[in-house]
Amino acid sequence: MRKFLSRYKIFIITFGILCVVIMWSIYSLLKPEKKLAIYQPDMVNNELVDTTMQYVRKYHKIADFKLINQNGDTITNKNYNDKIYIADFFFTTCATICPIMTDHMVKIQNRIKDDPEVLLLSHTVMPRTDTVAQLKRYAEEKGVIDEKWNLVTGNKKQIYDLARKSYLAAKSEGDGGKYDMVHTENFVLVDKNRQIRGFYDGTNPEAIEDLMADINILKQEYQD
Repeated sequence: MRKFLSRYKIFIITFGILCVVIMWSIYSLLKPEKKLAIYQPDMVNNELVDTTMQYVRKYHKIADFKLINQNGDTITNKNYNDKIYIADFFFTTCATICPIMTDHMVKIQNRIKDDPEVLLLSHTVMPRTDTVAQLKRYAEEKGVIDEKWNLVTGNKKQIYDLARKSYLAAKSEGDGGKYDMVHTENFVLVDKNRQIRGFYDGTNPEAIEDLMADINILKQEYQD
């Protein structure tokens, strides 16, 4: 037996390595490639979706928008053309979930600061008090990189409609006549076609890691 093993040692080792390579190749070919879902309004909790959108099952995209950022610059959907981006809703004086969300958004910013494909977009839900000057102070305090992250304010109805009809990320409050809303902790991942590809708890560090992993999956989708 020892003589046999000694004589065919190189062959046995080579054959074993070849078997491992073949098995790994077969596994790689058969393993389904992960692809992110494209979220439609009817897939999301009705509380977060405007009643006019709750039964939409296909073709949902983020609507055109025109808002003002922390530098007083006009920001539109065109600034996000051919970009993957993460959107959320907040207000600068929020003392509950917003500080945690913003801290996590800062960490995301620092991880994607050299990635030209990925941007950030935060909408205030209190445009009356979150003026350009207030957003600028907040941006400087948090270390916002202007080229990567826009904090935007503007017409309250437009922000309300974006939250409820496009990003599906806010609850309605009151009779709706004043466009009052309660923002959620959701970070929304939007692809280059303005489609929603994921929702993540912006207060949860593990969800942030899931978000970063999904960004890579989405980028691979475009490379393929």
